[in-house]
Amino acid sequence: MSRNLLPILMSLVLLSPLAIDIYLPSMPAMAQEFAVDERQVQSTLVLFLFAMGVGQVLIGPLADRYGRRPVALFGIVLYIVSSLLAMAAVEFEWLQLARLLQGLAACSTSIVAFSAVRDSYSVAEGGRIYSYLNGAICVIPALAPTLGGLLALQFGWRSTFAFMAIYGLLMLLVVGYRLPETRPANTVSSGALYRWERYGPVLGNSHFMFYAVTCMAAMAAILCYVSYSSMWLIGRLGVSELTFSGLFGLNAVVNIIACFAAPVVMKRLGNRPTVIVALWLMTLAAVLELALQLPDWSSALAAAFAFMLPMMLLCIGFALLLGPATSMALAPFGERAGTATAMLGFIQMSGASVITGLVQLTPLEAPMAIGLTMGVMSLLLLLIMMLPGLNHWHREPEGQQLHEV
Repeated sequence: MSRNLLPILMSLVLLSPLAIDIYLPSMPAMAQEFAVDERQVQSTLVLFLFAMGVGQVLIGPLADRYGRRPVALFGIVLYIVSSLLAMAAVEFEWLQLARLLQGLAACSTSIVAFSAVRDSYSVAEGGRIYSYLNGAICVIPALAPTLGGLLALQFGWRSTFAFMAIYGLLMLLVVGYRLPETRPANTVSSGALYRWERYGPVLGNSHFMFYAVTCMAAMAAILCYVSYSSMWLIGRLGVSELTFSGLFGLNAVVNIIACFAAPVVMKRLGNRPTVIVALWLMTLAAVLELALQLPDWSSALAAAFAFMLPMMLLCIGFALLLGPATSMALAPFGERAGTATAMLGFIQMSGASVITGLVQLTPLEAPMAIGLTMGVMSLLLLLIMMLPGLNHWHREPEGQQLHEV
């Protein structure tokens, strides 16, 4: 079953990045059509991710109670409806509402995909499978902005949301006919859906909390990068939509290679050392991002490359970090994988959206905002990992270490 399951899960997790990346080249045009400033258009990304995070808490227990398949089908239907609502929006507030609903929909499918990995694979194998899922997710930033740019040029930005609805319909057929129920028989599914006793064991685990915050820091850096990039490159530097798509796609190709190389790195180094390497790469990316803004670049394209090249290091670090950090956060919770996955997603996505929203309220320009966000958080996490008294936060339990060798 595991071999047949992976392609379905890889297709299912694409719903979320598709809703983020396909309309990025259209953001300046959307700001003009709705007569709003760039920060308000950026809010459509923040709202989407915030809803994905909050939805984890609401929907995660449903995946444990009722199973993975019903939650996946519900999420896909809501994804289709919200995409059509965004496509038809004539007031900016309706677009924001549609994005909130899309976030709830995408979180449903994400919970199912990542819980199914925990259901069907061992902890050691799970880290590699999570990286394959993240690799599939990283394919979308390589392709979606170019596709979205071409659709927008031919049919307007609303066609990007029509494409999301069509992909949702295809996934409804795939999941309806091919996705098996993976929920283990020993899953905790009795009692009230929403009570502290369900979340307490997860939130009270320091090992879980450290790696959840680590995932949140990486996601905040990526969200800052994604939300600022089109406005900076197209709106501020003046590059074309297709040039932006090419630069963004080139960065995403690097990310894809890193994601599919990550399982090899993890197998050689182990989960915790891979996380350390990833955090150092993100720190280096922050330093380079700030340093490359010092010269007075002679052309917009040169300035664009100076902005994007450090982002490649960020994406490599993100690709290396997310698989092992996710696996280590969820490892202790085989009997409540849905709830643990939900809390991980809540902390990672809602926390990242709050951090990004606060950064967007500052007068910082894109390179400074992104560089400081990822640099400060990465250094803090590395400092914690250097303190002997906090080893229990981030080191694998002995049994898990032996299992991974």
